[in-house]
Amino acid sequence: MTGMTNFKPKHFNWRVDGKVAVITLQRPERKNPMTFDSYAELRDTFRDLVYADDIKAVVFGSNGGNFCSGGDVHDIIGPLFDKDMKGLLAFTRMTGDLVKAMRACPQPIIAAIDGVCVGAGAMIALFSDMRIATPAAKAAFLFTRVGLAGCDMGACAMLPRVIGQGRASELLYTGRSMSADEGERWGFYNKLVDAAALDAEALKLAHQLADGPTFAHMMTKTMLAQEWSMSIDMAIEAEAQAQAICMQTQDFRRAYDGFVSKSKPDFAGD
Repeated sequence: MTGMTNFKPKHFNWRVDGKVAVITLQRPERKNPMTFDSYAELRDTFRDLVYADDIKAVVFGSNGGNFCSGGDVHDIIGPLFDKDMKGLLAFTRMTGDLVKAMRACPQPIIAAIDGVCVGAGAMIALFSDMRIATPAAKAAFLFTRVGLAGCDMGACAMLPRVIGQGRASELLYTGRSMSADEGERWGFYNKLVDAAALDAEALKLAHQLADGPTFAHMMTKTMLAQEWSMSIDMAIEAEAQAQAICMQTQDFRRAYDGFVSKSKPDFAGD
């Protein structure tokens, strides 16, 4: 295992608050667009988090009143016209690798969304484990509005699972913005909070998770991802095995001892 407390990325902002890593994108004056470099560095960072024993939860936050404006028109969209099919496929696979790495990292990821959250930014939010937003949050899967299909970075697989097939179809066909109220009502957002409270609410939830039985959280995240492709019987068996593993952890013993002694268990993730 390795530590990432002192990690210093070049293409996005990173800070650590206790056991929680906080990520925000750069260039708030342009509403935090993604670049080739930030895609790649974020992908590699979430891959490295698999081996980070000092980070127990991640907040992917907003910067300057916005979450992310998607791929940078000048740094990404324009240069794509100079790529051949092989180069284009390498790019689209890299963007998919980012959200695959987010799913595969063991830490819960909380997206804290304010303002613009579109394109690749909406996909980062979608592939986070939980989402907290402000009333000003506007999420849009606007790929069709730039002449592309709505099936980008796993949108057609994940969005219907979060908000339902019909609602996802509307957003992916039209590219229109989903209001914050719609997002909360449809289950995209776990809750809405005032902009002034967004960072604190996301950190509060992240610390609650980081102070909990983090090995068990990892197992929960793993099962949530893997059981999509299982039958119900297979899922029940997989969960039986996962729970039996968790019953061997010291955190399970700590919880029992705490219940007996009427004290709060001090979970350690082992």
